[in-house]
Amino acid sequence: MAIQDFTAGQILTAAQMDTLQANDYNWTVSTKTASYTLVAADKGTRVVMNAAGATTITVNDSLFAAGDTLFIQNIGAGTCTITAGTATVTTASSLALAQWGGGTLYFTSAGAAIFFSGGGATYGVATGGSSSSITVGGVNYTLLTFTSDGTLTVTKSGLFDVLLCGAGGGGSGGNGSSVIGGGGGGGAPVQQTIYLTSNAAVDVGAGGAGATGLSGWGTLGFPCVIGSSQINIQAAGGGFGSGYTGGTINTSFNNGASGGGASGGASGYGSTIGNAYLDGVTGKNGGTGNTGASPGGAGGGGGFGGVGGNGSGSTGGAGGAGFDVSAFIGGSALFKCAGGGGGGTTGGSGGSSVGANGSSTTASAAAANTASGGGGANTTGSAGGSGIVYVRFKV
Repeated sequence: MAIQDFTAGQILTAAQMDTLQANDYNWTVSTKTASYTLVAADKGTRVVMNAAGATTITVNDSLFAAGDTLFIQNIGAGTCTITAGTATVTTASSLALAQWGGGTLYFTSAGAAIFFSGGGATYGVATGGSSSSITVGGVNYTLLTFTSDGTLTVTKSGLFDVLLCGAGGGGSGGNGSSVIGGGGGGGAPVQQTIYLTSNAAVDVGAGGAGATGLSGWGTLGFPCVIGSSQINIQAAGGGFGSGYTGGTINTSFNNGASGGGASGGASGYGSTIGNAYLDGVTGKNGGTGNTGASPGGAGGGGGFGGVGGNGSGSTGGAGGAGFDVSAFIGGSALFKCAGGGGGGTTGGSGGSSVGANGSSTTASAAAANTASGGGGANTTGSAGGSGIVYVRFKV
């Protein structure tokens, strides 16, 4: 119940006294079925999340004062994560609440809060991939990195933070003269906190192949998947660069970002990922190929962080920007999921230095585990980079 204002000498009615007493024993409850941002009226109340899929409760500053509290609980099957918006939120437990988890959010100032867990799920322990120790936001984690297919072996049930980056699409080739291939699109990153009690298979997607000549297009990057009987999360692969007809989405894989258009071709199209586990992640468009020069520069592939550049004159468009995974794994900036450069007499640069560069002849492939698009070329396009899967848990 929100705080009420009374005046000196005011006589309270029986209804007002009943309301005050009721809130002492049974807090005012508001139930949410989708991600929610706290408002000032939530002070002193119980916010209940009840959703089948993953949700967030966002905490912003200048809404609450030092000493204010509210209770947050999750009764839904989907994990609810308390997320710092413009405020800071710290805890000794976890901000990811599995079903039946909850606790008190206590504000130490208008812009800072502490979450005191009232019980519920804690982080688990697992092995697999390559292991390292990291610190993110002052919190110590064990990080497991999968660069190829493997098994996440759960030795203690609990919560795990996962970040999956789908593989990049392949770039396309041209006819050696007037038509030059576009760059491949970057894959999609997907981040969630999941609760596991048993092992999970980890499938790391392969990068899409580059096309030779005008035999077709590059191919789609393949998705990265982490799955068990309890959960299945998929990060989609990127779209392919185009030959004659422009980049294309593929609904069967729900690609993360589209390939660039060939010189003489139309723009590629980013896709809105429709898989329920991907929670509406959207890729970016590929660039348009130039029709005003012979040969004209082809469009760069879309990256997860930005659209692909258009071909200009005989220079290929740059690949779209990637996604910085350092917020999850710590350390300095590290980009994945960028677009490949379009082919041209001067090839376009790959996005964020991890997408493959375009070329006037045969483009070089994107590096393994960059989840980025291959470069387009005047003869042979290059392959996209394979995906990568990160899993971390608190220590």
